[in-house]
Amino acid sequence: MTRVPASVVAAAGLVGGYGVARLTKKRPLGGVALGAAGVVAARRWAGTVGSGKAAALTGLYVVAFAGSHPLAKKVGAWPSVLGVAGTVALASWGVERMAAHEG
Repeated sequence: MTRVPASVVAAAGLVGGYGVARLTKKRPLGGVALGAAGVVAARRWAGTVGSGKAAALTGLYVVAFAGSHPLAKKVGAWPSVLGVAGTVALASWGVERMAAHEG
């Protein structure tokens, strides 16, 4: 069974969390999706890049979520969410790739 990369889990958490909140009109449900994906991604990062880099990527995930709100006021909700999700995915991919080459 192929394991979904942490970068994909994190991006899906940001996009999916927003999507769930928007579709259901229940922000807490979106928060559950966002949080669950964040926990899965953090655990995968810890296993692949170590605890320090995992903490940094998890922090980026949280900052991306928080930053998407003011960004949405300037560019719109979906562009904001997709932009921060792409940023987190790219950062995660890069850190995971570097860690794979170090070890």
